[in-house]
Amino acid sequence: MELGTTDQAAAKKFYGDLLGWKPNDIDMGPGGVYTIFQLDGRDCAACYNMTPEAMSRGARPQWTPYIAVEDADASAARATQLGAEVKSAPFDVGPNGRMANIVDPTGAPFAIWQPKQTPGIGITNSPGAFCWADLNTNDRPTARRFYESLFGWMFDPGKGKDDDGYLHIRNGEHYQGGVLPDAYRNKHAPPHWILYFTSDNCDASTQKAKDLGAHVFVPSMKIENQLTYSVLADPQGALFALFEPSQQKPL
Repeated sequence: MELGTTDQAAAKKFYGDLLGWKPNDIDMGPGGVYTIFQLDGRDCAACYNMTPEAMSRGARPQWTPYIAVEDADASAARATQLGAEVKSAPFDVGPNGRMANIVDPTGAPFAIWQPKQTPGIGITNSPGAFCWADLNTNDRPTARRFYESLFGWMFDPGKGKDDDGYLHIRNGEHYQGGVLPDAYRNKHAPPHWILYFTSDNCDASTQKAKDLGAHVFVPSMKIENQLTYSVLADPQGALFALFEPSQQKPL
């Protein structure tokens, strides 16, 4: 996952203080500096400064999820056939991989990544690391058809529940995200993906984020008396969530 921000130095300090990430800066020449965050010595996220041109077009600080594919060109072409907009045609990122930026048919942006030397993040589900992603969209049926067709994901409402509620996203045997029901999504926000990062104490981490300048949209709260989460925006305005798993076995 990649953060586009208006203040890279401030973002590095915020996520370092909050999640324990260590920045590894890569000199991109005229393109500035690209930051690969590491946690416990493993890549966990990335960050860059948005260009003035992008900001003049209305770009806002945001986290973008990258989804691994076998063939970026074929996946981008298929996404177009399914009604998505390919914002940047597939291109090589040096020897690291090949990528494209896409907006799904409902308006939620994401990126695809065909790995070469860089497979992606190397740590998940540990304190400070990525653990989940929720899709906030005003057209769940269209989004479901799109992601099922493009990536082969399965959408599971859970035992004894129907498709009108929260939908869990399963990739193969692994649950990796969900789609918010209309009752819980922010109807004033454009379609987007929100990334969750693990915390061993959501209450304390949410308060710490607030002390560091974050805005709290959803205070730390429990889901079905088991899982605890909160929704925040970092000091530059990029939305993310914190998640404290229960002691029970996760989905």
